[in-house]
Amino acid sequence: MQVNRRITAAVGLTLAAALALAACSGGGDDGDGGDASGPITFWTPHVQPERMAAQQDIADEFTEETGIEVEVVAMAGADQDQALVTGAASGDVPDVILHAPDLSAWQTQGLVDSDAATAVIENLGADTFNAQALDFINIDGAYQAIPSDGWVHLIVYRTDLLEDAGLEEPASLDELADAAETIRQDEGITGMAMGTQVGTPSATEAVESIFQQTGCQLVTDGTVEIGSGECAQAAGDFATLADSSAAGQFDVDSARSTYLDGKAAFLLFSTHILDELAGLDDDNPLTCAECADNANFFVENSGFITVLDENNPAQYGTTLNYVIPTGANADGAQQFVEYMLSDGYSAMLGTAPEGRIPLRPGNADNPTQYLDEWGTLPMAGSEDSVGDLYGEEMVTSLGEGMNAVSRWGFGTDDAVLAGEAFAQNTLAEHLDALYSGTDPQQVVTDMATDVQSLQDDLG
Repeated sequence: MQVNRRITAAVGLTLAAALALAACSGGGDDGDGGDASGPITFWTPHVQPERMAAQQDIADEFTEETGIEVEVVAMAGADQDQALVTGAASGDVPDVILHAPDLSAWQTQGLVDSDAATAVIENLGADTFNAQALDFINIDGAYQAIPSDGWVHLIVYRTDLLEDAGLEEPASLDELADAAETIRQDEGITGMAMGTQVGTPSATEAVESIFQQTGCQLVTDGTVEIGSGECAQAAGDFATLADSSAAGQFDVDSARSTYLDGKAAFLLFSTHILDELAGLDDDNPLTCAECADNANFFVENSGFITVLDENNPAQYGTTLNYVIPTGANADGAQQFVEYMLSDGYSAMLGTAPEGRIPLRPGNADNPTQYLDEWGTLPMAGSEDSVGDLYGEEMVTSLGEGMNAVSRWGFGTDDAVLAGEAFAQNTLAEHLDALYSGTDPQQVVTDMATDVQSLQDDLG
């Protein structure tokens, strides 16, 4: 296994049921911050039964230490927006929400207690957080939430196949595309497995992930830039990567299964792949010919790139952040979040460590304490941790890779436009033309036209 820094079945409550719970047990409705010792409600997107149980255990430990009771409510990320708007209108809001980083809509509607978030960050020390994650939640010069954890895309590659083909580890998007093409031509298997299906969310993720490697931007300060030369270069390389498939267009599931079947040299995937490469996920079994005799085949023969091009250190990923809504029990919520990012941090990350890399790596006394602890957390119900399987260098590299986590528009005034373009798969709708041989510059020009139209519609 080589490392180089260049290196969910939801069961929870229905929205209606969750809203009912929030109405019964949400934060105060008088906007005065509430009674710090009063009960608080925590909405979490980690709704699987075993994760819910683990989070309730952590909350119970907080209660034992502080006397503040916590009700943990399952609330899928897709349901949180409407639930909070509805709750705010009726005066019943939760006290803490674990939420994705696109907070511009909530901030615009006055639903976020920025002062409470800032107080937590200052109490814990802003310099103990991942700087990029802080930028994501800094809107109009103020923190809107408190970073918790996240994941990034990795480029996983077969070290044995690259060695046999006489290829070096790619250090740029051009080199990656050339290597994938070589593997396809010389070995007859897929070069790069990634989301390429036209107009789909998996392709939308892949486009943003790959395009960023040339410095391509969707929009900057209100100016649509997806039609730039950097984006055209990325589109050309994307076409080469897609054409390196020996199995047609991929979605995220088929891309993963192709790599786990030993029929791809490269895989673009999130850090959630780490337990699967080790055969720890029964839902995604290892099916390669070599795996029958060696369950550690992919652990031993996979390398990882977390930052492809040091000149453009931007890796697609996302972060989860603690939000304290306006009208919540701010004092109690602040205590709870500070606990979840200190004494309760490792236990919370341990609910799914392969996808929850800490965005607060340590504290003033030990700057890497929580990252180090994360590296020892067992994955997928096993006794194996990231450190056990891939080594301490991998733990460090993943922590550093989170410093390059990047999403178009997040933390800027362009967040709403970027979010809409992403949700509507605007760019991925143009992939058919790209695959059909349309000049990449024309493709990105057409993408820019559609993004501009979307911007005009948003006003």
